[in-house]
Amino acid sequence: MAKTILAVDDSSSLRQMVAFSLKAAGYLVVEAVDGQDGLEKAKQQAVDLVLTDQNMPRMDGLELIKLLRDLPAYQKVPILMLTTESSDEMKAKGRAAGANGWLVKPFDPQRLIEVVKKVIG
Repeated sequence: MAKTILAVDDSSSLRQMVAFSLKAAGYLVVEAVDGQDGLEKAKQQAVDLVLTDQNMPRMDGLELIKLLRDLPAYQKVPILMLTTESSDEMKAKGRAAGANGWLVKPFDPQRLIEVVKKVIG
């Protein structure tokens, strides 16, 4: 059965690129336009992996990760940040919030697939 990935980003072009790359590799993708939308979709449907941007309106990536980690269903689900933020400080905040990994934009679709395969198979 195909694994489902929640892709959260306020950039529609980036979401489309991520979704296209993941679908081509055989994953199902649920798209969300910001952290609030991502949280709502995560509550409606169980996913195997969350990919989230950091800088978004309404709710940023760190806030989304913290709220997801508070939900019993998401305590063990891998969460990767896909963002332009690459400072050690930001990575530390991401880890503290509960992120499992980090991908910097602009991302290489092949690298994205490799990381996703490592994390959820």
